[in-house]
Amino acid sequence: MLIPSRFGVMVFFIQGSFKCDPEYIKIDYLRNMENDTTKIFGLRAIMEAIDSGQEIEKIYLQKEIQGSLAKALQHKINEHNISFSYVPVEKLNKLSKFQNHQGAVAKTSSITFKDLEEVILNTLKLQSHPLFLLLDQVSDVRNLGAMLRTAECTGVNAVILPSHGSAPINADAIKTSAGAAFNLTICKVNHILDAVYQLKAHDIQIVSVTEKSQESVYDLDFSGPTAIVLGSEYKGISNSVLKNSDKKAKLPLMGTIESLNVSVACGAVLYEIVRQRA
Repeated sequence: MLIPSRFGVMVFFIQGSFKCDPEYIKIDYLRNMENDTTKIFGLRAIMEAIDSGQEIEKIYLQKEIQGSLAKALQHKINEHNISFSYVPVEKLNKLSKFQNHQGAVAKTSSITFKDLEEVILNTLKLQSHPLFLLLDQVSDVRNLGAMLRTAECTGVNAVILPSHGSAPINADAIKTSAGAAFNLTICKVNHILDAVYQLKAHDIQIVSVTEKSQESVYDLDFSGPTAIVLGSEYKGISNSVLKNSDKKAKLPLMGTIESLNVSVACGAVLYEIVRQRA
């Protein structure tokens, strides 16, 4: 018999025992995410969340907010390099559903981000030809979710995102990823270029996928340790990252459209790597 538990988890009771159905857990989790279970209201509450190590996706502050608590929160935001924006009070009222927000609302992250250097070292201990995926300011949540799904399916060891300018891993992204976001190692860095330097220090080749290259991805050798870089839907890969890439390559286009959707390009490149390594 299917019964909703007090925590929203669907449980089957079978002959005196019980088991959790993962599909119901995932659906219920996503439903809760779409409600207010991932928001924190109030200046003190947000500061306590930061101090406790809670992953904060973004903080919304009321325009022209004043007071010692507001200044203390702004200091913590800067200290921890948390994404934030100033918004009108109407936006905060909508986010909080008119609860007492004190001029501040935080969206928490459902994903625990890992330290990149630690991930690199641990990965290299386990395998000699790891695969990393760097997403340079991909701004569409559904594109991000689709790429996370493809990354999980193709054995990517870690996905690396910038702290600012990237789409959030929110309910839409997780839903599009079919839950793959929970199975991946995901890291955040201040700038993708920081990750490029760290990976290159460990002799991991950096391959940027860009239409600005004359070389095809199908002509490259992906047998060694590799990090693939894909850029935003509108700006592509930042120039500083392109300049520091070991190789640049493009996907051949036979039609009149100048570029592929970034999530489609991601799938094509990652499965070429799978093909070469098979």
